[in-house]
Amino acid sequence: MHSFNDPLMMRQIIMDHYEHPRNKRTPVHPNYMHVHMDSASCIDDIHLYVLMQGDFISDICFDGIGCAISTASTSILTELIMGKTRKEALHIIQQYEAMIFEQPYEEDSLEEAVVFRNTSKQANRIKCATIGWDGLKRLLHE
Repeated sequence: MHSFNDPLMMRQIIMDHYEHPRNKRTPVHPNYMHVHMDSASCIDDIHLYVLMQGDFISDICFDGIGCAISTASTSILTELIMGKTRKEALHIIQQYEAMIFEQPYEEDSLEEAVVFRNTSKQANRIKCATIGWDGLKRLLHE
């Protein structure tokens, strides 16, 4: 387990996912669930795609424009959720939301996503840090 308490390391992880986002693409396969998420307060305009095989997330990707926070958090989300069941994914989203809103959470289940733990200190960034997560939650509840 990494130590995600170093602000410089946290910033480096965010910038790495912003500059080299994982799973950033538009799928060609027609069976993906899709949600479009945008923000009135930021440039964020993201399309999130999920391919379910039964109860199992076999692929997740996103495309569009986002600030560093939304792009990095959605990139980390895709890595964290790939291969999980719907129930596991919803549990991870619940833990992430608890962390963002300064409630008790399971740090181990969030892996790199814990770099957003201080987001609540910048209220205008909460939407950026949760936009992809909110989109996934909406898709998984469909």
